[in-house]
Amino acid sequence: MKIIYEDGDICVIEKPSGIIVNNSNSSGENTIQNWFKDKLELRTSNLEFISKGGIVHRLDKDASGVLVLAKNETAYEKLKEQFVNRRVDKTYLVLVHGRLSEKEGILSTPIERNPNKKTHFYVGKDLSKTGITAWKVREENDKYSFLDVNILTGRTHQIRVHMKHIGHPVFADELYAGRKTARADRKLLFRHFLHASKITFKHPTTGESMEFESDLPKDLSDLLSTLSSG
Repeated sequence: MKIIYEDGDICVIEKPSGIIVNNSNSSGENTIQNWFKDKLELRTSNLEFISKGGIVHRLDKDASGVLVLAKNETAYEKLKEQFVNRRVDKTYLVLVHGRLSEKEGILSTPIERNPNKKTHFYVGKDLSKTGITAWKVREENDKYSFLDVNILTGRTHQIRVHMKHIGHPVFADELYAGRKTARADRKLLFRHFLHASKITFKHPTTGESMEFESDLPKDLSDLLSTLSSG
């Protein structure tokens, strides 16, 4: 696991695609949570910091990018508070299908679990589950748009659900792009195009503003080059 930054309170890593963050979402696979619990030599406990293995926020299995982990209970609680109160700025690089009608925008709608497909989420009506997603076009053509996306909330599959909702699903997204589209995309990229490129938050002990970035991985940058040359 590549560590970007580490001190006595936090550990910031670059999560590779293909690795699950939380044990609760795994099926006996290696997880970030297990790796970090082993690193900190944490034992089983009912204490939330330990039971969560220092995991404060998550990324989808297929997603890559910057992830912040807490090394002690105090740091865990203070970071968790920042996420809950929307004081953490998270930016993603995302490739979606089609040309968006506006160069930038913001979407605020509830995101709920699909009762008919437990692994899927959709735009619902429960305002207590509202997700807020802001996007800005970096590059575009008639087939694809490359976006900077900021999420002001942390709903499961938030970016993927919102992009599908406005008719521009994430590239190679097997759950939300549609079977035929995803199958064609996956011939070029074997995971959805979603990368957590930057995160900004306050250090849990010093209060200093911390900002960390993660460059676009080679598989994603290679795809952009392929699509632009095609």
